[in-house]
Amino acid sequence: MIKKILIANRGEIACRVIKTAKKLNIKTISIHSDSDVNAEHVNLADESYYLGVSEASKSYLSIPKIIEICKKTKVDAVHPGYGFLSENANFVKELSKNKIIFIGPSEKAITSMGDKIKSKTIAEKANVNVVPGFIGEIKDIKHAKNISKTIGFPVIIKASAGGGGKGMRIVNNEAEVEEAFLRASSEAKSSFGDDRLFVEKYLVEPRHIEIQIIADNFGNVFSLGERECSIQRRNQKVVEEAPSSFLDDNLRNEMSKQAIMLAKEVDYTSAGTVEFIVDK
Repeated sequence: MIKKILIANRGEIACRVIKTAKKLNIKTISIHSDSDVNAEHVNLADESYYLGVSEASKSYLSIPKIIEICKKTKVDAVHPGYGFLSENANFVKELSKNKIIFIGPSEKAITSMGDKIKSKTIAEKANVNVVPGFIGEIKDIKHAKNISKTIGFPVIIKASAGGGGKGMRIVNNEAEVEEAFLRASSEAKSSFGDDRLFVEKYLVEPRHIEIQIIADNFGNVFSLGERECSIQRRNQKVVEEAPSSFLDDNLRNEMSKQAIMLAKEVDYTSAGTVEFIVDK
């Protein structure tokens, strides 16, 4: 039974987890860096521990520091929130070594789906629709230019790791490739500790629709319906609406079917989201 958890995140994400944990009578441990020493999540938690300097790679992305705090506080589990280490398979592995529960999917599922390059390969194998593009790591700027011209502009350069709209740049022509590549790579490195990039076709004004799924440890996967997430600012969702007014029953059922197929392909457990880009 889980009696104490550490939230490996900050801000509103951590606050939501802490508030829910308190309703369940679970003690909470928060962590903080120099930049958020006075943040709300620090005050809400039962205990809070200092991670280090503001730079994420030296604080919220530091697995050794977080594991050390976990051991010191004798937590039963870690809730990663989203972003940071939430899709880091090595983090799950290290927690498991120390007999600490990771509140989220398995190491295998994260290894398979946390890496967008690998996940696109898996999706194609499972007969799930994917956005056209180059499935593989972009080696350098010259490679990025060649691939982009082959795909046809506009394209989008994306980080293979992480999420939350970070490490993404839209490219409308060859002249924009170099700056987009450098900026996306730098942002991915600082946000996720992984600067690998890939390129795919950029769909102009698509619908961003997510299928929420939940899966147990016995192979059962269920679709909980969709969320319309198309209203965004700087690749960050502003409003989510359910159900989506854009989908008819046939498309809704097909998307749910493909989401379940993908989850089963990687033996996914826990709650999760399969994101679809729907062309108008």
